Amino acid sequence: MNNFLRDPEMTWFRDNLPSARGVLIVPTFVRAGFIFGGAGGNGVLMVHDNSRDWSYPAFYTVASGSVGFQAGAEVAEVILMIRSQRGADAMLSNSFKLGADASVAAGPIGAGAQVQTSDILAFSRSKGLYGGVNLDGSAIAPRDAWNSTYYGRQVRPVDILVSRNVSNPQADRLRNRLSRNIQS
Repeated sequence: MNNFLRDPEMTWFRDNLPSARGVLIVPTFVRAGFIFGGAGGNGVLMVHDNSRDWSYPAFYTVASGSVGFQAGAEVAEVILMIRSQRGADAMLSNSFKLGADASVAAGPIGAGAQVQTSDILAFSRSKGLYGGVNLDGSAIAPRDAWNSTYYGRQVRPVDILVSRNVSNPQADRLRNRLSRNIQS
């Protein structure tokens, strides 16, 4: 998150984070392929309520596959900014596809970028031979075992993100960083 907030190209991201319903932060998203390709990574979803308090994180995985003329490899930092209630509701399902269950578009960069109307905007900072990250068609699903391990008992994303009946102080630094950005 800090890399995105410090990046001079992410002006639109910083300016519009306060109005987002949530963020899915995927610190390492790997994509590779030669004819057949695959991409994926694990991350945390955090949402905020009307008081602007951020939830504790729920763990998710993002994965996709492809076939076609392709060759290369890329590692990226990815943040999905949830902009609509439809996007937030899709994240609470057991599994969903970007583009089918919630619209996704590449997030605008720079100070003069135009507002997008998609449910979810994808922002990436990448290094590699692919150039850019296309997440349309990617499946997103909760990592239930990770969530249970992190919170010390069996929990679902709705318990973490909506009911908010679990907490883990290890996430307080990230929650505070997001809150500072909303208040600034």
